[in-house]
Amino acid sequence: MANSPQAKKRARQNEKNRKHNASLRSMARTYMKKVQAKIEAGNYEEAQAAFQQAQPVMDSMVNKGIFAKSKVARHKARLNAKIKALKSA
Repeated sequence: MANSPQAKKRARQNEKNRKHNASLRSMARTYMKKVQAKIEAGNYEEAQAAFQQAQPVMDSMVNKGIFAKSKVARHKARLNAKIKALKSA
């Protein structure tokens, strides 16, 4: 348990930041799930539009340190590949 005033303050700040980061992480995951749902529905135009909305959100999570750059790049590449497969099918 934190005993000094500065340790107590850091504990408060850490908890506040943890909740904020969890909210941002959840929002980004929701955008990814929306794209995946459009892909599974088989609608290319809607999937492409959802992906265009999700990209800047995912990129901003990298800048905020919520996700690693490689993780976001991997997810974007996989979603984009699935969307392109929809168009060709």
